Amino acid sequence: MKTQNFKIEAQQSRVEWIGKKVTGAHNGTIAIKEGNFIFNDGKLSGGNVSIDTTSIIILDVTDPATNAQFAGHLASDDFFSSESFPTASLEITSVRQHSETSYHVEGNLTIKGITHSIGFDLKTTVTGETLTASGKIIIDRTKYDMKFRSGNFFTNLGDTLIYNEFELNVNLVAKAI
Repeated sequence: MKTQNFKIEAQQSRVEWIGKKVTGAHNGTIAIKEGNFIFNDGKLSGGNVSIDTTSIIILDVTDPATNAQFAGHLASDDFFSSESFPTASLEITSVRQHSETSYHVEGNLTIKGITHSIGFDLKTTVTGETLTASGKIIIDRTKYDMKFRSGNFFTNLGDTLIYNEFELNVNLVAKAI
């Protein structure tokens, strides 16, 4: 069995987030700290990714003061508690291949020290020593003690309600090591 390890190139990779609320949505990016993918006989078999929760950038709020206030709120205990938990992580626990380049990935996602299993589809391409991987991960923030303005925990929120699920759209580049 041939095993190949691919180290994620954080600077070449991009993770975009989208959070939705009754009156619209916000979006931005968050940086990868480190990670890798393991392939056995040319097929994805495992890996892990660490995200830097202190790196959250908001792209749709252009006023600098409002942007800074919003970023501070996302870093606060209402959301990511970035000072106490500067990283979030995903450990791949199982992989089911759909096609030559498409997989269903199951893993343990840890945010704020709280771990839950999560599943998502991932497309991969290996060209020489370079791996690219892309997918969309839907996360229920309330499972990770992010209850701020959630309809599951608060009533009469009206148009201030924030939906429980947020999306991460990942586009990763990794190099064989």
